[in-house]
Amino acid sequence: MNVLPTYLSIAVAGITLAGLVGAAPAAASGHAHDDPAHRKAVVIAHRGASGYRPEHTIGAYQLAIRQCADYIEPDLVVTKDGVLVDRHEPEIGGTTDVSAHPEFASRRTTKLLDGTPVTGWFAEDFTLAELRTLRAVERLPQLRPANTAYDGTYQVPTFAEVLKLATSSRTCSGKRVGIIPEIKHSTYFRQQGFDMERKAVALLRQYGLTSHRDPVVVQSFEVTNLQRLNRMTRVKLVQLIDCQGAPYDLASQGRPTTYADLSTASGLRAISRYADQVGFCKDVMIPRNADGTLGEPTPVIRDAHRAGLTVVGWTFRRENTFLPAEFRSSSDPAAPGDLVGEIRTFLRAGMDQFFTDNPDLGVTAVRGR
Repeated sequence: MNVLPTYLSIAVAGITLAGLVGAAPAAASGHAHDDPAHRKAVVIAHRGASGYRPEHTIGAYQLAIRQCADYIEPDLVVTKDGVLVDRHEPEIGGTTDVSAHPEFASRRTTKLLDGTPVTGWFAEDFTLAELRTLRAVERLPQLRPANTAYDGTYQVPTFAEVLKLATSSRTCSGKRVGIIPEIKHSTYFRQQGFDMERKAVALLRQYGLTSHRDPVVVQSFEVTNLQRLNRMTRVKLVQLIDCQGAPYDLASQGRPTTYADLSTASGLRAISRYADQVGFCKDVMIPRNADGTLGEPTPVIRDAHRAGLTVVGWTFRRENTFLPAEFRSSSDPAAPGDLVGEIRTFLRAGMDQFFTDNPDLGVTAVRGR
């Protein structure tokens, strides 16, 4: 399957990709790019050690640090009273026990999230005090039944609490624990009057995270908010690339740029003018064959390195349902397969960093190279 169609420079009214994404000249970026030849593989705990604890909880982050992750990842949404909190999506019905709270039954609603109708309860409809009355639950109970033993244990953490944990902790090698927050649905929240970028930068500054030398990277699937962040802060930035579709901010403005366009050599050079890293969906780097096995690597890792970008892959999980066919242990979708083998395949292809729900296995993959 060709996941990277030939780039035709999008000759709509003579506009090039660089013009579509509004990339600034490279000299104006203010972000230093690493030399790919000297990078060490970095293990990022995806939503914490979410393979073993309910995601985006202090317990998941603490376990990730004990399992020797280099970075922990909080996804940022916002409360009604403007506090950044840590949930994968604005809709919180699948990750909290809100449905068991009759006092909040009337708040169940349907909203357009990036153009798609979503029904449930939304973080921005709750004050922080109200959100604190809820408890986190396992999002994938059928695949991770052991994690349900921790349902009801943890509150929804604020971004400030996760920052405090990271900045006061050390990795197994003695370095500061890194943090890689993702600003979720920037356009959606901006339409509701919330400036996610300004809030995030203010908190990063409060915790002394202001330089590209600090162990922090801000990520987004959108483009224009990263370009704005490039003017607001000197911390590293990562452009996330999905397997298909387009950045919602560009689509909502009528711009035709897709993630496939951003994954071309031209697109990656444009990204390097406002970001330091590119975070690829796994299939963009190594697509799967019709039988579910891994195919041949595409040029994107090479092209990203040539553009001076660090290559980050997502997301690596141990359950068979998420693994390529040759790394599955059985036909049981919930059983663990050979995650270490899958990660090493991508590392051999040139991937520099990766998100995993299982930081302990990620560390094993890196150490055994």
